[in-house]
Amino acid sequence: MTFIGWFQILVFSVVISALTKPIGIYLFRVFEGDRQPLPRFFGPIERWLYKLCGVDPKEQQDWKGYTFALLIFSAVTLLVTYGIERLQHVLPLNPQNLGPVPPDLAFGTAVSFTTNTNWQAYGGESTMSYLTQMAGLAWHNFISAAAGIGVMLAMARGLTYRVEPGGPKTIGNFWVDLTRSILYLFLPICIPLALLLVWQGVIQNFSPYLQLTTLEGTKQILAMGPAASQIAIKQLGTNGGGFFNANSAHPFEGGSPLANFIQMVAILAIPAAQTYMYGRMARDQKQGWTLFAAMALFFLAGVTTSYYFEARGNPVMQGLPVDQSAGNMEGKEVRYGIANSVTWATATTDASNGSVNSMHDSYTPLGGLVPLVNIQLGEVIFGGVGAGLYGMLIFVLLSVFIAGLMVGRTPEYLGKKIEAGEVKLSMLYVLIFPLLILYFSAWSAVAPYGVSSLNNAGPHGLSEILYAYSSAAGNNGSAFAGLNANTPWYNVTQGLAMLAGRFLMIIPVLAVAGSMVGKKVVSASLGTFRRTDLSL
Repeated sequence: MTFIGWFQILVFSVVISALTKPIGIYLFRVFEGDRQPLPRFFGPIERWLYKLCGVDPKEQQDWKGYTFALLIFSAVTLLVTYGIERLQHVLPLNPQNLGPVPPDLAFGTAVSFTTNTNWQAYGGESTMSYLTQMAGLAWHNFISAAAGIGVMLAMARGLTYRVEPGGPKTIGNFWVDLTRSILYLFLPICIPLALLLVWQGVIQNFSPYLQLTTLEGTKQILAMGPAASQIAIKQLGTNGGGFFNANSAHPFEGGSPLANFIQMVAILAIPAAQTYMYGRMARDQKQGWTLFAAMALFFLAGVTTSYYFEARGNPVMQGLPVDQSAGNMEGKEVRYGIANSVTWATATTDASNGSVNSMHDSYTPLGGLVPLVNIQLGEVIFGGVGAGLYGMLIFVLLSVFIAGLMVGRTPEYLGKKIEAGEVKLSMLYVLIFPLLILYFSAWSAVAPYGVSSLNNAGPHGLSEILYAYSSAAGNNGSAFAGLNANTPWYNVTQGLAMLAGRFLMIIPVLAVAGSMVGKKVVSASLGTFRRTDLSL
């Protein structure tokens, strides 16, 4: 542990805290404000898209309509990405003449990017064409993140909106939330972010791969491609899918230490800001800051714990003639060092991001425990864009309900009663996640086709399997990197875990939102803000 290391962690934490309010204000204006968001030149594009798609932006949906739109949209986009992967050998922008993606891998990958998981059982530079990377994967990075924001907005509206007796129990319009997330949030930030990354060494081109001769006289192939445009949205949308196999540890993807820091900030900037936006929606900013404080406390606990144990070195090598003054550097990029590596590992598993700049499989036992615990908490420590906040709000409802029972009072949150229906739906949300992890992990740990993919035996091999299904069910996408997941068994079961971990958990959330929005306000703790349409 060094002063510089602690200082880097402190600077990162301060930057995230400083961005929370201004970005939160902007988010509130985009989705709930009275005025049209900036930049205004997206307004005509927005109206044209609604007209093209036959969407009435003033039409409001109840939770069933919102859910149906989300599911249909996700199913169609999944099939489109699967088709692009299977047909990439006959499609353009394939200078390396890569063949079609195998069916099981194409299924797992299409599901992965549809669910915002971005789990990768392949090497991007050796498997996916440029068109597949852009039109299939980077495109999904935008829309899957926008869908997550939509669910978060629906949940927040369910808790904060007031409905007059007999009024419509609506929670917004999925198509409006989706469009505005992309036009006013992701695109305006991703464009300059991608240019910043290019400036810092992340590549962006359509060139064929380069074959070079090294100083030793051997041949080396350098992968090329439009990486920066995908890296920007993979971090900002908490997606995590890398353009290259080594993800953000690759010098063409991670770039310089400054690019590394910019990408880390992009991971948590929007999830943190959504807590402030929620406070504005509730007309009680303390609600937002309380959620932010809880998330920040867990983040700091995780990053300090991981840094402490990684900086001490590998305990197995204690007493051996090995210099561990630099800490446990196995699996870490020397450009970033231990402090930046553990900060990234903590941030990416606090969010449903999944990108890595070091290999979690090489962490010390307690250092590697932090990313696993972060995922298994349901990724509510900031979490993904949208997913973190609606997951945390489910825990808030359960906490208020339990606390109310303990003191003998009717449980209320923001002036609305929490009753049996909401608790049952919330518990369904909570139970789905561990059931998926335990079921598939247990099966893989005893089946020959499960253990045959392990690079490590014993407890560490079990950790690799457990981490893989935790990452899939939690829609994270990071891996211990010691498991060969590109087999029919893992591609299919990981895909099923990702689908269930996304949509079987989203449906109860939207049902809770629909139930809460129609409840009568029984106390004055809830503000009177109510939007029924958005000005264009």
